[in-house]
Amino acid sequence: MKPIRKAVIPAAGFGTRFLPFTKAVPKEMLPIVDTPTIEYIVREALESGIEEILIIINSEKECIKTHFSHNLILEKFLESKNKTLELETIRELPKKIHVEFAYQEEQLGLGHAVLCAESFIKGEPFALLLGDDLYVGKDIPATQQLIEAYNETGASILGTLEVPREDVSKYGICKPCTNEMGTLVRLESVVEKPKIEEAPSRLAIGGRYILTPAIFDFLKTQTKGAGGEIQLTDSILRLMSKESIYALSIQGRRYDIGSKKGFLEATIDFSLSRKDLSEVMKEILNQH
Repeated sequence: MKPIRKAVIPAAGFGTRFLPFTKAVPKEMLPIVDTPTIEYIVREALESGIEEILIIINSEKECIKTHFSHNLILEKFLESKNKTLELETIRELPKKIHVEFAYQEEQLGLGHAVLCAESFIKGEPFALLLGDDLYVGKDIPATQQLIEAYNETGASILGTLEVPREDVSKYGICKPCTNEMGTLVRLESVVEKPKIEEAPSRLAIGGRYILTPAIFDFLKTQTKGAGGEIQLTDSILRLMSKESIYALSIQGRRYDIGSKKGFLEATIDFSLSRKDLSEVMKEILNQH
């Protein structure tokens, strides 16, 4: 069984829920305090043992590429000013992990974005991290939790969270096999955005996956689904006919960064968790 060494982060979407900001700047570069959201996603992968990352972008998002590259002019400036801490802050991540980029110029869905990663994956199982979902793992990072489940099963793993019944129509909802119990369960099916009365459970796919390379065989032949897009969930359903697929309930706090409410919650909570900002944020909150 091959280990999980690679991760894919799709980041080619328009981010229309954050217009007008995203007219000029990718939503993935929205800062939570002083760090772009996509850096938190990359660090989660790094802390989970991932060695190589592919970020899927479009030609309007070159600044993401810049963020994960060395900026020699800025580094030279910081050196000249003896700003050692700031210099190490921008040098540290490019030293630790190898990041590559691929381009998705047509918005043809998440399945199409994943398909853009086939040549990077080279027949290995891989992690898929969606940038709208930011996790603070209870004890270990969310992606590491999924990797450990993969090491146990050798199968694709869908990271899930339990959502309120009234929210099931917003997510892909998992249907566990009969009598499957616990935090790791084998799946019978996945239903994309079901009606409340038709939802098989409240286990929603939460933006973290481990996928075997067999997924590409199905993505390449996948017909367009909802919204005229190639839906990853449709190919996962077809993959179930060939391989077992499991759902793992992720232990930790999830922030929906794709929504303004989730973005604001993350900004507050991350500020409160920092020694240099905790008291400042408390003071701000107390004033309101």
